[in-house]
Amino acid sequence: MHLEQTFIVRRPPDAVFDYVTNAANLAAWQTSKTYVEQLTPGPPGLGTRIRERTKPRFGKEFEQVVEFTGFDRPRLLHTHIVEGPLPVDGTWTFDPEGDGTRVRFVADGELPGPLRLIAPVLRRLLDREFSGYHAHLRRNVEAAD
Repeated sequence: MHLEQTFIVRRPPDAVFDYVTNAANLAAWQTSKTYVEQLTPGPPGLGTRIRERTKPRFGKEFEQVVEFTGFDRPRLLHTHIVEGPLPVDGTWTFDPEGDGTRVRFVADGELPGPLRLIAPVLRRLLDREFSGYHAHLRRNVEAAD
C-alpha cells in the first residue's frame, strides 16, 4: 500500500518538525489516538519509541509501537511500526518554502493476510484519515505562531 500527500504549513521547518516529533502533541493532530506514551527516555531522536492506541472511524481500537528509524532535524522523520496490525512505515520531509514549510508525507507497507483483499478500500480510508490529520497539524502549528 502506498500513500503520498504534500501540504504547506506557514511556520519554519524546525517548528513543524518539533511539533510532529513531540509525542505529547500526537493526539492533538492524529485525532483518532486514544492513548500516547513515549517509551524511551529523553527528547525525541533516532530510536525513540512511542506506544499509541488508535480508534479509527472504521473498525476497532488497536495498539501499536512506533519507532523513529530516521531522524534528521528539521528535515526528515521516518517511522516504522515495530508492533501492531498495520505494518505501514511513514516518512515526513520538511523543506523550506517561502516563509513556511512544504511537508511531504509518504506511507508504504505490505498489508498482512486478509487485509490485502481490502487494500484499495483501506488505502482510500487511510488517505482520507491522514488528510484530516495533516489539516489538524497545519492548524495547530500555525496557531502557535
